[in-house]
Amino acid sequence: MTARMRLQPEAIGVGMTSQRVRDRLIERLRENDIRDERVLNAIRTVPRHLFVDEALATRAYEDTALPIGHGQTISQPWVVAKMTEALFADGKSPAKVLEVGTGSGYQATILAALGIEVFTVERIGDLLRTARKRFRSLGLNVRSKHDDGRIGWPENGPYDGILVTAGAPALVDALSTQLAPGGTLVAPVGASNAQRLLVLRKDADGSLRQDDLAPVVFVPLLSGLVD
Repeated sequence: MTARMRLQPEAIGVGMTSQRVRDRLIERLRENDIRDERVLNAIRTVPRHLFVDEALATRAYEDTALPIGHGQTISQPWVVAKMTEALFADGKSPAKVLEVGTGSGYQATILAALGIEVFTVERIGDLLRTARKRFRSLGLNVRSKHDDGRIGWPENGPYDGILVTAGAPALVDALSTQLAPGGTLVAPVGASNAQRLLVLRKDADGSLRQDDLAPVVFVPLLSGLVD
């Protein structure tokens, strides 16, 4: 069930943030092999221009990553769609998902718009405070925490899905242990110049099956906190 967002007039958009421009983005995503209509509808509905600086709002519906400050980015819409779609593969509908790296709050909002209970962790306090304001303005109940994303949020696990929105040379064991049997973990893995978007599915016996979705470029997954 899709969550009902509270959309103010500025969320509706005009000109380069209008519904027509958003629809063109959806067509580009379809052309690039995004097939899940639930995911496409969430991306069509969520006002991405509210998750970037006002000076970049006219570029919000380009299929590209954009800077959000602190050396971080809002991910390319195709990557957001691909990671989200992976959670729904094989007819699954995850009820509870952990996101590692809140950033602008856009990915968490896409998940919430799909009716998922979202837990999100961010190490940069300034980004998290801004994301929380966006969640509140949209009327979304997203649970968030200022903490080191590499340790996840174990007290609320296990999770049906885990999305990691920053790259690491290898998978973080602490995160895979918080994945429920039958759950899906999606994460960029590899050196900074050779990352791959991996999907891991946990079988009932706890073993992990891995698939490789695509080459990607993400900011690094760092430890520690920044206020």
